[in-house]
Amino acid sequence: MNHFLNVLRSWLFMVSILTMASALQSFRDHTFLYEKLYTSEPDLVNGLHARIFGIWLLLSSVVRCLCAIDIHNKKLYHITLWTFFLAMGHFLSELFVYGTVAPTAGILALMVVAGSSILGMLAGLQYLDTEPVSRQKKKN
Repeated sequence: MNHFLNVLRSWLFMVSILTMASALQSFRDHTFLYEKLYTSEPDLVNGLHARIFGIWLLLSSVVRCLCAIDIHNKKLYHITLWTFFLAMGHFLSELFVYGTVAPTAGILALMVVAGSSILGMLAGLQYLDTEPVSRQKKKN
């Protein structure tokens, strides 16, 4: 397998684990959300919001982990890429449109992870298309 895709698989697995930890934290204590993320409007965060956010994170974590396991599955790859676009869009809209988050280190870190993941996955698309062909040539 291509070295770039191996690095990308490791990255996706690591991000999946971090996302899972955030999901579990959202279920455990909703103050996590307004202390670390939605700092500009803490009154809008409640237990229900935290659990919904936790489910979204849990789903994203599972999708990212599955993609890390089966990185050559193009449909799963594209769905995983969309999880990062949705995360980036969510936090950008909360920052610039709704004003519920401030540009804190936590938010900026999330955007760096989402942006890096988007760039890495877009770059990985070229290897996804060429990798199966090279495997077929080796078998023949």
